[in-house]
Amino acid sequence: MTLRGRLTVAFLVVVLGPVLLGAFFVGATLSAVDRSRATERLGLAAAGVRTSVDALCQQLRAAADAVALVADPVARSRAADQVVGRGLATAVVIADAAGRTTYATAGGPAGPWQDCAGAPTGRVGALAVQVRLRDPTGADLGAVAAAQPVDPAFVARLAAVTGVDVTLLDGPGRITHTTEDPGVRAAVLAAAGQAVGDRVAGTGDGRYVRRVGPSPEQPLPLVLSVPARRPPVLFGALAAAVALAALLAVLAAWRLARVTTRPLVELAGAVDRVAHGDLTARVPVRSRDEIGRLAAAFNRMMRETGSYVAALTSSRDQLRNHLVVLGDTLASTHDLQRILRVILDSAIAGTGARAGAVLLLDGHGVLVGQCVEGLAGRWPTDDPADPATLRVPVGTGVVGAVAATGEPVRGRWTAPDPPTGEPTCETYVAVPFAAPDPRGPERPGHPPVDGDPAAPPSAALGVLALYDRLGGHEFDDDDLATLRTFAGHAAVAVENVRVHEEAQRLSLTDPLTGLWNYRYLRESIRREVERANRFGRMLSVLALDLDRFKHVNDTWGHAAGDAVLVEFARRVRGVIREVDLAFRHGGEEFVVLLPETDARGATIVAERLGAVVRDQPVSVDGHGDEPLRVPVTVSIGIAVYPDHAAGGQQVLDAADDALYAAKAAGRDGYRMAPVAVGDPALTQEIPVVAATVSPPDGLPRAGAADPAGAAQGGASSGPHPPRQSRGR
Repeated sequence: MTLRGRLTVAFLVVVLGPVLLGAFFVGATLSAVDRSRATERLGLAAAGVRTSVDALCQQLRAAADAVALVADPVARSRAADQVVGRGLATAVVIADAAGRTTYATAGGPAGPWQDCAGAPTGRVGALAVQVRLRDPTGADLGAVAAAQPVDPAFVARLAAVTGVDVTLLDGPGRITHTTEDPGVRAAVLAAAGQAVGDRVAGTGDGRYVRRVGPSPEQPLPLVLSVPARRPPVLFGALAAAVALAALLAVLAAWRLARVTTRPLVELAGAVDRVAHGDLTARVPVRSRDEIGRLAAAFNRMMRETGSYVAALTSSRDQLRNHLVVLGDTLASTHDLQRILRVILDSAIAGTGARAGAVLLLDGHGVLVGQCVEGLAGRWPTDDPADPATLRVPVGTGVVGAVAATGEPVRGRWTAPDPPTGEPTCETYVAVPFAAPDPRGPERPGHPPVDGDPAAPPSAALGVLALYDRLGGHEFDDDDLATLRTFAGHAAVAVENVRVHEEAQRLSLTDPLTGLWNYRYLRESIRREVERANRFGRMLSVLALDLDRFKHVNDTWGHAAGDAVLVEFARRVRGVIREVDLAFRHGGEEFVVLLPETDARGATIVAERLGAVVRDQPVSVDGHGDEPLRVPVTVSIGIAVYPDHAAGGQQVLDAADDALYAAKAAGRDGYRMAPVAVGDPALTQEIPVVAATVSPPDGLPRAGAADPAGAAQGGASSGPHPPRQSRGR
């Protein structure tokens, strides 16, 4: 046998011998102690049962004596009822000398009744005590019997008093009443047959059983049982403990053998794993001798190598993750600021820069900072919280030259004189990004158009710049290539956002007049009605139609008609407020929404619109040198929500009906829709007549000056973005 085998056997003998002896001793001791405690507990319970039954019999005897002491038969019956009413007995029966029942209380228990002093007769339905009735001479007059039922409640009370489970038998060995669980009743009944006298028997499931009675002192055949106090899986636990100890002993012996005999083999195995590419191989340092120092040096070398490889892997994975996030962001959003933030963060993480900025060209040839990171303390202005403070003209400084030439640059920073408005740094790298040229590939360094040195390339969008690489080293060509990749993504993303915004604007506006179209009208009327409901405000709707517009087209041509429509839209925008919305409904029909405006305010706007159209003929190009002046008038229908309608489409229809009424009244005027009938909460209609005559309520007629002298101008129509419905 080898040394390794001898050490293992010796260790197992030394460890497992005491463990086995200890387990046997513990099991035997616990079983003996548990049986002794159960026997003592059952003895106390038996004494408690005898005491309880004896106390009940004494109570029944006292009740029977109390009835028997009454001489008068009628009074004796009342005494029997009183005894039952006070709970001294459940039933009282009075019999004559011949044994015939002369009086019995109601609700007596079922038989058979077991006399407390008599011999047991089998099944017991109640416990009873009988007292003889005698006259003063001693003659027998009969008997009085007081009874208490032996039912499940009685058995449960005995179990509660004694603290054990109680079972009442019927003599032949069958259960009458019990507090045992159904699953153990059969085992308890079988063990009761083995319990003779004061002997305690045990069941297979760990219970101890003792019989009490029947006897002259206790006429009830009862079985008492208690569960074992030892754990039900005691011996199984001891066996498991022994098995676990054996397993631990085997493992310890194996470990001891490895520590003693195989340190060099482990070192050779670790070297072989490293040779196959496993850089996580380590050798346990088991001692401080020469082999232990060799193992420690090997482990230190592998940790350094693993850290270097992990850093390279982490850098690669981080760059891949940023590219994934960048791709997902570009594909799922049109939020320009979010796109620029993801591009800048990804570029900084991919190159190890400390700071960076994304600058976009505005309409005046100036690069404006849109997104910055890490530029605290580097700003040329006093407001470092605002990225827009980074403003560099094209052709000026590093980023301005990149935008002008289209060539990426990198190097060390030299402060320019005079300052260009760029942030200060030690090293930098900057690349341009430009939208794809539909005429062909972009040509970096292409000379500016018309020889203007400040003009950027036609497709240039901005510049991506990074500053101060971590570690103090300059940015290299790999960083430049990485940054150009991010710049290409940025260019595509910015161009996509612009195309999306333009497509959205074109889908919601009329291409001729620049006003909102019918599609946006349906969305806006729904939103404004909801807002009016939420804040309890009014919404006025004006339906406008140019009078005899077909005559304009037939007389001066469709080009002149288009010019009239464009000029009319411009005048509408000049009259309404910034919060109002103007729409081209189709042809020469228009709609104006006036939020938070009642009927009086709507008539004022209608008069101003009529006046500004009527008083100034529209100039259009004629066939000669002189322009033509085309007179134009407008008819207007007015409806107010909720006065004239209960919904968005209904108020539009009401305004349209009022428009037809204005045309039927002679055109060049306005009419108010009638108030809805049947709702007393609606405001009353303001009487409005033709625009050429002032209405009776004193409102100014069309073309009159505003008494307050306040100019009304501006409109949220045309190229403005859709206004959100927000609470004020």
